[in-house]
Amino acid sequence: MSNPPDNTSTVILVNNDGMGKSEPPLQHKLMQTYLRLLDETNHMPKAICFYADGVKLVVEGSPVLEQLRALEAKGVLLLICQTCLNYFGLIEKVRVGIVGGMPDIIAAQWRAQKVITI
Repeated sequence: MSNPPDNTSTVILVNNDGMGKSEPPLQHKLMQTYLRLLDETNHMPKAICFYADGVKLVVEGSPVLEQLRALEAKGVLLLICQTCLNYFGLIEKVRVGIVGGMPDIIAAQWRAQKVITI
């Protein structure tokens, strides 16, 4: 896999508990692979924003915590919707990232040159 040009102003939006529309184990496997490959290419987005069901990926028991911690350690901002966490009763189970609000997610989008939803 070739390394794409550096674009640290990209923001990735995650609104599902996994990637794609399939059975949950496949969705989680796809998300694990995506995040691992993103980390291995050293092509880091500026931020990854989690909202709706996507917040389930940053909490205790998530199958992608290891991959998210690796990205966060490399300086990727992991921004999590507080309203969504409260809705699902997950605020106390957050294990990675920064809890923020929709204004923070909107600000990240406006600062980005590219926004990708996965």
